[in-house]
Amino acid sequence: MTVKTMSQIPRARSRIDCLAISAVVLLASVFPVDLLPSALHETRGTDGQFSGKQGQVLLVRVPADGQAAEVVGRFLGRHIPFFRDPVSEQAGSFVGLVGIDLQDPPGTHELAVEARAADRVSRLSYNVLIMKEKYPVQHLTLPKDKVDLDEDSLVRVKGEQEQVKAVLEAVSRERLWDGRFIEPVRGPSTGAFGRTRIINGQPRSPHNGEDIAAPLGTEVVATNDGIARLTVEHYFSGKGVFVDHGLGLYSMYFHLSEVTVRDGEPVKRGQVIGKVGESGRATGPHLHWGVRLNGARVDPYTLLKLPLSGVTSSNPQGASNH
Repeated sequence: MTVKTMSQIPRARSRIDCLAISAVVLLASVFPVDLLPSALHETRGTDGQFSGKQGQVLLVRVPADGQAAEVVGRFLGRHIPFFRDPVSEQAGSFVGLVGIDLQDPPGTHELAVEARAADRVSRLSYNVLIMKEKYPVQHLTLPKDKVDLDEDSLVRVKGEQEQVKAVLEAVSRERLWDGRFIEPVRGPSTGAFGRTRIINGQPRSPHNGEDIAAPLGTEVVATNDGIARLTVEHYFSGKGVFVDHGLGLYSMYFHLSEVTVRDGEPVKRGQVIGKVGESGRATGPHLHWGVRLNGARVDPYTLLKLPLSGVTSSNPQGASNH
């Protein structure tokens, strides 16, 4: 009979423990299990996936039961309001427009959605794959006095930037736009959206709108229904109009020769709001057409391509919003 000494017993147990741990690790690698069931884990993208390039607008439809009072999303730190789809056959369906900023980082990012009812909150998670867009780069060499602002002009420009920022940060609770979006003026577009200018070796902010060439005095119309939230005459953009389409969607029309609407005036799609000009810093008659969607700088022409058939009705609906 073999008798184990007290010094041999711990060593044997140690070998058994090591074998047991190795077996657990091996099984876990082959059959993944949650060894800590009490730990909270968040799985992203379980409810679907969308994809688009920098500068694009995505139309996102999400399910929600009939009790949902509001649906809101969060994407790359931006608030995304949804509105109830008035004509969808899917009961409780909500729709939102998600803008991909022209400088959002490529890769997969989460769109987190909450459907809020009186007694509960349902959460959805979608993956949004952002693909890189190739924007043009323009190199210019200009006299220093044509590039750098004097002190008075710099103060003016900073004040104008703060004014615009305050307007664009305000989110109307209702969807004011309805149906398809239209081009504000007919003419050749230059493909300037996203273009980076490198002036005297220094990169400048990318061009956040599209330039459309048109004769001086050509009528400019609103791309969709909304409210003329702000009319301006700024240093760089000249005479311009900011139209609020609701739910964080704004369209902008710059370098006008004339503005034909007032602050706070409701406008309809196709209504004349100004005329093409060359005011501000412009090299010739054209319209600068820009769009901001919940803070994202997007290509305005992507609005014209949205699959809106069957999404909106003749009567815009109230939105779920903060």
